[in-house]
Amino acid sequence: MILDGTDDMLVVGEAADGLKTLAVAGETRPDVVLMDVRMPGIDGIEATRRLRAAHPPDHPPHVIILTTFDLDEYVYAGLRAGAAGFLLKDSLDGELLQAVRAVAGGHNVAAPTVTRRLVQHFVATAPRTVDTTPLGALTARERDVLELIAQGLSNQEIAGRLMISEGTVKTHVSRILAKLGLRDRIHAVIYAYQSGMA
Repeated sequence: MILDGTDDMLVVGEAADGLKTLAVAGETRPDVVLMDVRMPGIDGIEATRRLRAAHPPDHPPHVIILTTFDLDEYVYAGLRAGAAGFLLKDSLDGELLQAVRAVAGGHNVAAPTVTRRLVQHFVATAPRTVDTTPLGALTARERDVLELIAQGLSNQEIAGRLMISEGTVKTHVSRILAKLGLRDRIHAVIYAYQSGMA
């Protein structure tokens, strides 16, 4: 219902289990697949792995895994299987739509709490070797926003914390990514950790 209410998205198929998902995706060739983790037959992690392997490398479907279970094992397994995003089912409608648009455009997305844990796992195993020179190009407010992104806050939460509009937060995030030469929000969090900001 959420997706059908938009002008730029079309739901081309639905499936109630992992194997059916593969069949429907093979018939409809979707750009984005919203995948549940726990399904009859094969689970969403294995379905994601098979889905990515079964399609041509130049046009694999982008998979967003949706789950009620905020567990590390699902996050890591899902991303290793090739998922482009990982959201909790309690995500707001707007966050879901934004995520679909983002992964369709080639970006990765993750729920803020998931992002924080992924980055903490990453920085625990990677050295802090990043050029911090570009940080000097950020305004004081942009640095504030970057620090809050690194803490795992959503745009809405950042807006509330800084008492600015969510639109203004989005503008700051876009400028931060451009100034630091980063692809997406997850990379911004990693950069913040590697540079010692978080």
